[in-house]
Amino acid sequence: MSDTGRQSFTDKAGAALKPDSQKTTTEQFGDAVKGKTDSLASTLQPNSEKSTSQKAGDTFSSNQNHTDESLLQKAKNAVGMGDKH
Repeated sequence: MSDTGRQSFTDKAGAALKPDSQKTTTEQFGDAVKGKTDSLASTLQPNSEKSTSQKAGDTFSSNQNHTDESLLQKAKNAVGMGDKH
């Protein structure tokens, strides 16, 4: 379960698993805004105040305020669903 004020893990997974080619422009824009907002919330929330599940979710989605690709993005790229082929 994600912390209050953070994007739910199921929303993140749903957005990540649907190929961009099958999303409307509105969905793509919404995903980008939600992702940036959640990343900002991750940066502003100290790790000491995050739940264990939120820390794990941030690690998985690479919301740790650095430029490494997330494991999910690497997997999407590997199967041709990411924006980097």
